[in-house]
Amino acid sequence: MGELILGLDEAGKGPVIGPMVLVGCLIEKESERNLRRLGVKDSKLVTPKKRDFLEAEIKKVIKNFHTIVCEAEEIDGANSQGINLTELEARKFAEIINTLNPGTEKMKVIIDCPSIGIKSWTDAIKTKIKNLSNIDLIIEHKADVNYLAVSAASILAKSERERRVRKLKEKYGDEIGSGYCTDPLTIKFTEKFALKFGNEGLFRRSWSTWKDASLKLSQRELGF
Repeated sequence: MGELILGLDEAGKGPVIGPMVLVGCLIEKESERNLRRLGVKDSKLVTPKKRDFLEAEIKKVIKNFHTIVCEAEEIDGANSQGINLTELEARKFAEIINTLNPGTEKMKVIIDCPSIGIKSWTDAIKTKIKNLSNIDLIIEHKADVNYLAVSAASILAKSERERRVRKLKEKYGDEIGSGYCTDPLTIKFTEKFALKFGNEGLFRRSWSTWKDASLKLSQRELGF
């Protein structure tokens, strides 16, 4: 068997609406040329149509993958316990590694680092990985651009996140936008419906975007 490479990435870390999706993509070294031939690259560098095509093709090429979806309520719950988003990512990435680690064969694990401090975040995730004996751990910024396995994981994560957002749009309408705090549609929707849909698990209520909008709506209702 060839060298195993596990690439990990996430999609939806920053939005005020919808989940964060984390994916681990396990490949054999020999599969990199197939991913390259397909045109696999960081999900932010491909069109939605191309991304959907690549998602299906990637799943034919890779050895295995594992997906974790963190809904808004879970993110808020972690935040209320003092677990920030980068710590939550460390826990979830470790869970993926523990799931996909064969335990016997040598494996290179590459993660697109979600924190400014690479060393401190690396030290944190190491404490959560059950078996490090067969792992060569590589944690870098821009890993989603520089490593094909991570690029593949970024595409699978983004595709799953977009599916989840489409389901939310079926319920709440296209007015929710992309869910990101920089999206004018999302901002307008949040400012209008922060209270009405605040208990439905749609919004990340620990985000300042939701808090500010809900405060303004509450003050308006009270006549301030």
